[in-house]
Amino acid sequence: MMGAKMNVRSGTAIALSLLACAALWSTTAAAQKADARGPRLADGHPDFSGTWENGSGIEFVQPLQKGASVCIFGCGDAAPPPQATGSAPAPSQPKYKAEFAARVADLSKRQVSEDPVLRCMAPGVPRIGPPDKIVQRPGEAVFLYDDVSGNFFRIVPTDGRAHRKDAEPSFLGDAVAHWDGDTLVVETVKFNTETWLTDDGAFHTKDLRVVERLRRTGADALEWAATVYDPAVLSEPWQVSPRAMRATSVDLVEAPPCIEQSLSHMVDDSHHTNPR
Repeated sequence: MMGAKMNVRSGTAIALSLLACAALWSTTAAAQKADARGPRLADGHPDFSGTWENGSGIEFVQPLQKGASVCIFGCGDAAPPPQATGSAPAPSQPKYKAEFAARVADLSKRQVSEDPVLRCMAPGVPRIGPPDKIVQRPGEAVFLYDDVSGNFFRIVPTDGRAHRKDAEPSFLGDAVAHWDGDTLVVETVKFNTETWLTDDGAFHTKDLRVVERLRRTGADALEWAATVYDPAVLSEPWQVSPRAMRATSVDLVEAPPCIEQSLSHMVDDSHHTNPR
């Protein structure tokens, strides 16, 4: 009987050890799975904080080899702009209603004199693209940008609140966000009409609405996508080409002052590079 008791006790101890090992393995596996999804905030939502490489590098203003001193996106004998490094795809273009095609073409033709960015104005959304740095806490995210005409920021509530009723129209609009699972959905309205959607004369109205979506695709990777709604001038919502963002240790620095240039006398593109 004593031996039987000892065998029962031994069997119980082994079973408990196996259960403990299984629990430890389960906990470790869960931790590894959580790590694979990236860090989380105290409220359980993904933490997108960090500095992000998002495909910067498209040269915006190119010096001409012959004739005039500056060229926007290839003119005449000018060399074509180099492709972006990183993960920026070929840009898609918004589709306008037929009656607005001539206006877009005219603005594009006269970009050197008409582009708001070349006059030190903020690029607007979605032209500014994904943020270069994100600082996030429960209920709020701050998007930081280093763009053609300087540094910019957006403070985005992420707690699902409504837009402010007293928001004045602005270059970067009034943004609010909510969570769709692990995807942050940012809706921005209340834009002024001083910005373009792209670099080629794509104007918009005061009723522009932009919906951006940010989601983690890896422990050190995000994806940014945007949809543009402006039914007064666009024939359909514009799906902006998604952009891949990867964590980088290179942090932002203060941009040099943006000085409106006399483009007819520019000899190089040192003050106007396009990071989009």
